[in-house]
Amino acid sequence: MKNKRMIGFLLVISGCFFWGIGGTVSQQLFAQGIEVSWLVSTRLLIAGTLLLLTQAIFKDRTQILMIWREKYSATRLVIFALVGMLAVQYTYMASIKEGNAAVATLLQYLAPVMIIVWVAVRGQAKFTRKDAVTISLALGGSFLLLTNGSISALAVPLPAVIWGLLSGASLAFYTLYAIPLLRRFDSLVVVGWAMVLAGIAMSFVQAPWEVNVTAWTATTIFYLIIVIIFGTMLSFWFYIESLQTLSVKETSLLGNIEPLTAVLATVLWLKEPFGPFQWLGTSLILVMMIYLALKGEKKSEPKQSELVH
Repeated sequence: MKNKRMIGFLLVISGCFFWGIGGTVSQQLFAQGIEVSWLVSTRLLIAGTLLLLTQAIFKDRTQILMIWREKYSATRLVIFALVGMLAVQYTYMASIKEGNAAVATLLQYLAPVMIIVWVAVRGQAKFTRKDAVTISLALGGSFLLLTNGSISALAVPLPAVIWGLLSGASLAFYTLYAIPLLRRFDSLVVVGWAMVLAGIAMSFVQAPWEVNVTAWTATTIFYLIIVIIFGTMLSFWFYIESLQTLSVKETSLLGNIEPLTAVLATVLWLKEPFGPFQWLGTSLILVMMIYLALKGEKKSEPKQSELVH
């Protein structure tokens, strides 16, 4: 049992590390001229297909088609794919292109705050002291991150901020909207089909085969493999597998490795400038996420594996 738990820790740490690195590597691809639309459609189609193949090989393959046999689940899946999955993938990548992976990842992690506000406004949950602490840390951290302590100008390009906030809102929506599906079907099926459908929809904007590869180098191909296989497929697979031996609380806490990895990779590898107040803001957002993990409700909640990138 001890060995299984150790494997679980290694899986979740590896998965979140891959997620954080994937965003940073995407930033490098954009710098090489790769279009956001092309990367999103290609990434979604390949990763979604791999997830469905994983389900067919290792889990209950009958669920792959079963989800389409009921009008309710089929309709909800399509909405989840287009309004949730596609939106969160595109806005996240657009925020990276306009700014950097560190800021995009941290802004996306404001989604829990948006969910807190939404359920409180709808009367589905009471606004608690924990909620107030969470929102204060998130807003304070975001202010310092985006302004570097100066209210006269943003330290991050405005388009990056807008795309990042939209990414957080999209993540909040698709997290909440997917819950009924995830209660009935394996997450590999739900997320795999959502990625495939979103990838097909994005292909009408820019199909995977509509790309000029003449300027590609071995480095470009290597980065694409990292983003598609490691930053999407394996990261998700390792993360959900860790839940076989770890609690949701443990997995959630270890999940904070992702934004930390994105920040460190952006600053140390890509040499993006980060001011002292931005580091303070980053710390506040990380404290917010750790606080959420430590103060999580003991009642039944959606598994963290359902909150994929």
